[in-house]
Amino acid sequence: MREVRLERNTAETQIELTLGLDGAGIYQVDTGCGFLNHMLELFARHGRFDLVLTCRGDVEVDYHHTAEDVGIALGQAFRRGLGEMRGVCRYGSCHLPMDEALILCAADLSGRCTLNWSVRCPTEKVGDFDVECAREFWLGFARSVPATVHFVQLAGENSHHILEACWKGAARALAAAVRIDGAHRDEIPSTKGLLV
Repeated sequence: MREVRLERNTAETQIELTLGLDGAGIYQVDTGCGFLNHMLELFARHGRFDLVLTCRGDVEVDYHHTAEDVGIALGQAFRRGLGEMRGVCRYGSCHLPMDEALILCAADLSGRCTLNWSVRCPTEKVGDFDVECAREFWLGFARSVPATVHFVQLAGENSHHILEACWKGAARALAAAVRIDGAHRDEIPSTKGLLV
């Protein structure tokens, strides 16, 4: 079982998390932001990741630091859980429909950071969550794994649906990427011999 416990403390946020990459989708999340909690809960469920996460952040300012730092911490936990990357499938993708919204998410555990965020929300906020914080979350995540992650919006008119499709699609793409390939359990999936 690939499980990681991690703390990340800054002047802006204090984060504790436990991540199980080979879980059942069990979660307990408290970030101080209801919408971000919702996104992380469905990320855990749809990726079948076990996730316990608390964040105490400067939410009296806004949710920017909380979203970014939670993305960084989650990416760091993925990185530690993956170790040498030996046996992982490395790639995963998902076309995720959420009502009228349709998002393509593709991930490569490449050891290189790239985020393509081709997502256009029609509103600036979902509840009190600034939609631009979604990109900050995924940029922090991609930098910390590091990984290549693409989000391409193919349809969508409702900001909540669009962002929900992003987190669900990423969960399913990452679940495929971190899965152990039983036929190649001892191999690192790169001609370089390492993924860093």
